[in-house]
Amino acid sequence: MKKNEMTNLSKILSKLSTFFSNRKGLLIFIAIILVILNFILSLVSNNWVTQSNLLLHLGIVIGFLGLLIAWAL
Repeated sequence: MKKNEMTNLSKILSKLSTFFSNRKGLLIFIAIILVILNFILSLVSNNWVTQSNLLLHLGIVIGFLGLLIAWAL
């Protein structure tokens, strides 16, 4: 990576860190919403999103990331 790309990445990470330090439960809340939405969609329809449990998996990954970020900050 070039130096310019590293400074851009550093700025982005700094902004994300500041954003999530004030909103520690946001990612966990989003994860809960995704898991509930996956459950509701599985009751209503039968398409590839519900068959693959895409929203469930995304919710679990986002929830774990939210826990890790909240613990680190």
